[in-house]
Amino acid sequence: MKKLSALIVVFFISFSTFAQNADAAKKLLDEVSAKTKTYNNMVIDFTFNNGKQEMKGKATVQGEKYVVDFMGLTQIFDGAKMYVINPNDEEVTIASANAADTQVVSIASILSFYKKGYKYALDKKQTINGKSIQFIKLTPTNSKDVKEVYLGIDTKTKNIYNRTDVYKSGSKSIITLKSFKTNQTLSKNLFTFTKSKYPNYYINNLD
Repeated sequence: MKKLSALIVVFFISFSTFAQNADAAKKLLDEVSAKTKTYNNMVIDFTFNNGKQEMKGKATVQGEKYVVDFMGLTQIFDGAKMYVINPNDEEVTIASANAADTQVVSIASILSFYKKGYKYALDKKQTINGKSIQFIKLTPTNSKDVKEVYLGIDTKTKNIYNRTDVYKSGSKSIITLKSFKTNQTLSKNLFTFTKSKYPNYYINNLD
């Protein structure tokens, strides 16, 4: 009976610790999200490493809208549709917002993706390049490919430092934010796709 009581006590202590850990992780994520919302816009230089090579990219984000230049392509999301401009093939692919959400490299979603379909837990804390980085482990509740995601958060600025996706296949990819500028002066047409700029391009409308 004493052993059973001890096991019950250990269970509730473990459960309480887990719950506190999850709450602390979510609190930090919410702080990052809340701070992000105070910015008029963000201009981000980033790298994407898939374990085989590292590639550079740039993203400009304003609310739900964004422009991402990566791997020779330009993605424009105007809040309703996404336009992928491929100068090598002289092709523009147009997709709905739902299709835009499925993009592997979406700097816009790196700041808010955690809100649905994940469990949270605080992970290790490290000092990287003089910055105190708190990692949060996110476990998908329903994913065929992704095993877990780690978000590194700068504890001083409350900005995301990097994101690591660990796949069930054993591979992983890392997005690292190299520079992070806010409230920049942007062209009013930056998030607008202008068809006349691409007169000879094939328009591939997926909708």
